[in-house]
Amino acid sequence: MTYLTTDLCDDHEDTVRVVEPMFSSFGGRDSFHGKIATLKLFEDNTLVRKTLDSPGDGRVLVIDGGGSLRRALVGDQLAALAVINGWAGIVVYGCIRDSRAISEMDIGMFALDTHPMKTRKLNTGETELPVTFGGVTFTPGEWLYADEDGVIVSATALH
Repeated sequence: MTYLTTDLCDDHEDTVRVVEPMFSSFGGRDSFHGKIATLKLFEDNTLVRKTLDSPGDGRVLVIDGGGSLRRALVGDQLAALAVINGWAGIVVYGCIRDSRAISEMDIGMFALDTHPMKTRKLNTGETELPVTFGGVTFTPGEWLYADEDGVIVSATALH
């Protein structure tokens, strides 16, 4: 089922948190929603692969990449892994690559931009902790809804 962020904001204005407009949509799904899982890392996507290699169960992976525009945290191989493992979407506070291939996959993918350079493999970062960017804190287990009008977060499911 598709949920419009505009309608959800109208119906739950006092409880939703709206992320500042900063993302572009790159995935084959224009809209997506699910429970939040989080990663905090910088120019190293080792934990991204490990996380997307686990069952997504319709969740949305929120990656706080520190807003780096110097390397891509997700590419077509990781996006394909996310599709296979049942992730609804990925929101990257950073860059992705292989955008043409990702645009043909059945996954939501929001990111700041694209960049052709892959990340380093340093095995650094943190999982499942609250991360903050775009004026919003994303807490694991809360709900994220995204579409062409933006990204919103709610402590509870809005459907």
